[in-house]
Parts: sequence; C-alpha cells; structure tokens
Amino acid sequence: MKITVKDIKGICLMAISGRIDSSNSVDLESALYKAINENSRIIIDLADAEYISSSGLRVLLAGKKMLKERDGEMILISLQPVVRDVFEIAGLARLFLIKKSLEDGLPAMKFRP
Repeated sequence: MKITVKDIKGICLMAISGRIDSSNSVDLESALYKAINENSRIIIDLADAEYISSSGLRVLLAGKKMLKERDGEMILISLQPVVRDVFEIAGLARLFLIKKSLEDGLPAMKFRP
C-alpha cells in the first residue's frame, strides 16, 4: 500500500494505492489520523486501491466518526468495482459519501470559511 497526501484548495486529498488489509491498516490509520489532525475536510482517492479488507474499512469508519465529532467530513472517490463491492456487501456504502471522481468530489465538499 502506498499513501500520498496533498492539499487541494484547503482540502486534504489522500490517495491510496495497492491493497488495504490487516498487514498495513496501522499505516493507514496513522496517516489518516495525522491528516484529520491537520484538516477537517478529507477526500480519499481509491482509484488505485486494488482491495480493502475489514480492517481497512474499520480505519475509514473510525476516521469518519472522528471527523464528524469535529464537524468535518470525508468523501471517498474513484472506487474500483471490487472495492465498491466490499463497501456494498458490508453495508457501508450508504454511510459514506462516494463520488465518481475528484471533479465530482470537490464541489460536494461543504464550504468552510
């Protein structure tokens, strides 16, 4: 798994590539919590994520909860069909705002002065 983080118009864009599973979910958790401590608006790009396990889902859910408590928000973008299926099967697709692309995700992010 590889994680890259950059700022786009005051929004944290976190791109994750490779497999997200129990062997690296601690790394994802660390990177996500660091991003949350620095920014309340996060877009997670999963275009290059090949797989996500329950441990990866747990990290994203915990991050979403943490952001909600801080009046922040998380949007997931560009999910590959296999990753989208995991969210659907787990019943989590309805809990996350999921957009097709960054171009769709940026305007969906609430404006915060």
